[in-house]
Amino acid sequence: MKKILVGLLVLGAILTGLAKAELDTPLELSNLESLRGMTGIAETLPAEEMKRQPREQMLNTDFVYQPPLIPHDIRNYEVSLNANKCLSCHSWKNAKVMGATKISVTHFVDREDAVLADVSPRRYFCLQCHVPQTDAKPLVENRFKSVDALN
Repeated sequence: MKKILVGLLVLGAILTGLAKAELDTPLELSNLESLRGMTGIAETLPAEEMKRQPREQMLNTDFVYQPPLIPHDIRNYEVSLNANKCLSCHSWKNAKVMGATKISVTHFVDREDAVLADVSPRRYFCLQCHVPQTDAKPLVENRFKSVDALN
């Protein structure tokens, strides 16, 4: 029993040493590259150009229950506890006049499945699920295939 315990302690010490050596390896000597490239943490890179957003172009959704993408610029839109700029166009009251898509009826249901007269607090912060479209280059390779492509 003592030999097994000593063996486990030695193995633990070896693994700890290997892990520490891995953590101490500088990024430029490892095979890893962060999204910042080979830039050190203390260095400040210039900001990238703003990505171009297509105007009023609707992209198809790729999977069931995917929240629709936002087909317009939302820069300077306030979505906070006190205001929601999205609702000025997409609320049921304003959607027809503004020519916008109405909020889904699912956004008026609370956790207990009670239908509310106004948008549910859990659906109020639109940008948690809905994101603007952009022509940005993917950060990582995407091999996703929609259900139609699997045939």
